[in-house]
Amino acid sequence: MSEPAFRLTRASKRYAGSEGVGPIDLEIAEGSTTVLLGTSGAGKSTLLKLLNGLVVPDSGEVLFRGQPLSPQSRLQMGYVVQGGGLFPHLTAADNVALVARWLKQDRSRIDGRLHELATLVRLPFESLQRFPVQLSGGQSQRVGLMRALMLDAPVLLLDEPLGALDPLTRFDLQRDLRGVFQRLGKTVAIVTHDLAEAAFFGGTVLLFQAGQVVQRGSIDELMRQPATPFVERFVQAQRGVS
Repeated sequence: MSEPAFRLTRASKRYAGSEGVGPIDLEIAEGSTTVLLGTSGAGKSTLLKLLNGLVVPDSGEVLFRGQPLSPQSRLQMGYVVQGGGLFPHLTAADNVALVARWLKQDRSRIDGRLHELATLVRLPFESLQRFPVQLSGGQSQRVGLMRALMLDAPVLLLDEPLGALDPLTRFDLQRDLRGVFQRLGKTVAIVTHDLAEAAFFGGTVLLFQAGQVVQRGSIDELMRQPATPFVERFVQAQRGVS
């Protein structure tokens, strides 16, 4: 059996005054898509930060391809911060290309990648010359997505990557991203509140409540065989059933 992309063993992270996440046991297979569902504060974003090493577990272990996280392993992960998380003193283009330039990639390669990614996320190329304060929320979100995709990392960790987009742009970008995930065999963990979006991306769904995974499996299992009353209420609320 091949080594999973991520293995968490009794991993836990707690914050004062909030639930955090864990302890949790979890494996994420190479090339798979894992959707993290749940209400605000349930632990989804904290789990992503554990996966990329932005936070260190209070207890337990997080392994990437069988090894502890390191600066080199993090270069293999593209990460979308909720809300974009752009550096305000850099243009959009400089935000996207920051790590590529730090790695001393060829300028023509960087410029070509910027054009390619702007087309993928449906962002006018001239927008990349603006500073974050000059961008709309949806534009900032797309720039953040470009930054995560810039190095063509094998792993993508996406925290509400489409949350600020209008419905038509969101639908088009969902379709484009799903094609990228499948065509390039990316390992993806994506946070969303939206059951329909989880169904669209497919893969394994983890539903969180108070820092714990209360159900894992396919979206069909979640909807047809809810494991707890909370799961049933979550599904009903998304369907608009009182």
